[in-house]
Amino acid sequence: MNAAPADQIRLLDVQALDRRLAQLAHKRKSLPEHAEIESLTKDLTQLRDLLVAAQTEESDTAREQTKAEQDVDQVRQRATRDQQRLDSGAITSPKDLENLQREIVSLAKRQGDLEDIVLEVMERRESVQERVAELTERVSSVQGKVDAATARRDAAQEEIDGEAASVTKEREVVAGSVPADLLKLYEKLRVQQGGVGAARLFQRRCEGCQLELNITELNEVRAAAPDTVLRCENCRRILVRTSESGL
Repeated sequence: MNAAPADQIRLLDVQALDRRLAQLAHKRKSLPEHAEIESLTKDLTQLRDLLVAAQTEESDTAREQTKAEQDVDQVRQRATRDQQRLDSGAITSPKDLENLQREIVSLAKRQGDLEDIVLEVMERRESVQERVAELTERVSSVQGKVDAATARRDAAQEEIDGEAASVTKEREVVAGSVPADLLKLYEKLRVQQGGVGAARLFQRRCEGCQLELNITELNEVRAAAPDTVLRCENCRRILVRTSESGL
């Protein structure tokens, strides 16, 4: 394949722009905010799970407290009715009076036991409520960190995308001035060779594979016409001669 030396030089410009695009893509993918957001999101998920569990426990404890308080009210109401019957004088049978008095004493003890249960449940509920408040605050704090990291990531990506768009437009212009067959070969080699399809011959060394040409290869390069498109014998990339090739 033949191409004017100037066209081959422009191919190096295309390669430089492609390398810059690859660097920008790597930079975008490797932003530190990605790992930060991932770590914070894991923490946030765990905290939210703990918060849901605590809220569920608080709800269960609230129902338990309500039930215990209802039990106390029922015993209290029954004791009040018994006391009213006793005070009314309507019961004259000694045996009935004794039974009623015994029941009032029993109800008083039952009420005391139930009130102790209410206090115990209230203490547990208060502890759970404090846990809910603590977890709510921690969730809010971590969410704030996630939002801040996301904002930084988005701003960095926007800046990188802006530069990539500019480089892409420049590449379109430069690539448009390279002969189609030469550009096609370059694109094919770029895919095969890890993103580098053309390399400069600098001081007798291929900048694609970083290997120095031997004497036989150098003589072949020297003998080649200026418009001959050369290939590196080692890496098979397009080898572009410049004034710094050291020939």
